Amino acid sequence: MTLDSEPDLSDFSRIDFSNGAVAAVSGGSDSTALLLLLKAHLDRNAPATKLLAVTIDHQLRPQAAAEAQAVARLCAARGIAHRILAWSGHKPSTGLPAAAREARYRLLAEAAEAAGIGLILTGHTADDQAETVLMRQARDDGPGEERPREEGRGLAGMAPATLYEWRHWIVRPLLGIRRAELREFLRREQVVWIEDPTNADTAFERPRVRAALVEGDDAPRMAEAMALARKAAVEREQLGHRAAMLIRSLASRPAAGLVRLDRDFATAADSRSAIYALRILLAATGGTAFLPDQARSEALFGRFRTGPLCATLSRTVVDARRTGIFLHRELRDLPPAVAVSGNALWDGRRRITLGDSPGALLIAPLLVAPLGAALAAKRAIEGHGTPASLVRAALAAEPALWRDGECLGLLGEGRGLPGEGPMQAAVAAYPAVAPFARFLPSFDLAPADAVAALLGAAPVPAVPFGGHNAGLPRAKA
Repeated sequence: MTLDSEPDLSDFSRIDFSNGAVAAVSGGSDSTALLLLLKAHLDRNAPATKLLAVTIDHQLRPQAAAEAQAVARLCAARGIAHRILAWSGHKPSTGLPAAAREARYRLLAEAAEAAGIGLILTGHTADDQAETVLMRQARDDGPGEERPREEGRGLAGMAPATLYEWRHWIVRPLLGIRRAELREFLRREQVVWIEDPTNADTAFERPRVRAALVEGDDAPRMAEAMALARKAAVEREQLGHRAAMLIRSLASRPAAGLVRLDRDFATAADSRSAIYALRILLAATGGTAFLPDQARSEALFGRFRTGPLCATLSRTVVDARRTGIFLHRELRDLPPAVAVSGNALWDGRRRITLGDSPGALLIAPLLVAPLGAALAAKRAIEGHGTPASLVRAALAAEPALWRDGECLGLLGEGRGLPGEGPMQAAVAAYPAVAPFARFLPSFDLAPADAVAALLGAAPVPAVPFGGHNAGLPRAKA
């Protein structure tokens, strides 16, 4: 593997670099190798491509600033544009790795946005993938799981591409390459890298798993983890396609905030796919970041066959009647009134943005808050055969514009609903596809696209390479 020949990195050739690329470079071996190999590939095949290297200084170690400057010098020597961005402000005492990851992706996306680039590349390797799979396997096997159980979905590991906030694709082209191969490449090129001591700090989960792999012969466990990831990824994608077919054929949206499932959904022959579709729709309707618990979802699905019911799961009211199974956001735990701001995710369900006339905001402060049951009850409801009580219940949880305690009107898909107050042009609201609004792994493209079509959200942006399986684990044990 050299700068002149990269037979193990053919995934670069599948990636569409027409909108440029941001390379996340910490200075470690993996990201440094990514940057050099990517630069060589672009120089040979697309020299006009805009390439920007970005280093995130998490400000967690005093050496981090100097390490970022070392990356800057490397980039300058290679003719690569480079930016250093700092994660400033409060650092949590618990959940630090997750918070740092969130900050890193946010800053990378901001850098890409500022540069007019839609593609971000990271240097995650086969070793990272194996560690991820082993960590998730341990969580699935252990007691006291804090998040809802995902029935093996997490065992697929990191996706070869992930859509961040429905805008920026994060691509991982090195998931099939061992870290040792990349380090050997850097040694041959006489390029040094930075060793982050945090990566060896066993106070954190990933370094503990990494240390356990290194202690003995890691080849068998690596091969087992990678094989498990491949199998789980295929199963997750296939299940998603079947769930998407059910959503497209049996789900409709009779009113804003209200989803209806045909009664045939309850008797679907493929109950596993139906339960998966139900979990996705519950999360989407409730605006939750994670799918509801597998066991509770299975129990709810089983009750659909016994007759009418009204239940709540994942912040969603489930009202099963003879005319259909209806889902809408429950009225508890709705967001309080908040000042209008650009690109805010409201209740996990709506992306609030400034509309065509932001100057209207200067007239008086505008707030976004739920319409509420009292105002919903006063509205003339056109349900098109749907019970008016359900339409009102759904509308009560929908976002509305408020000023000085007065409701100016509901916010619909991109603007206020027809006939609403004059301020709707100042603010726009678009459906967000929870639980994929923040991170959409490429494994889940089919169900995410089906839910987007159902809710009237923007379609999933095109994947930046041919066949989303590019980059799936293929490491040599």
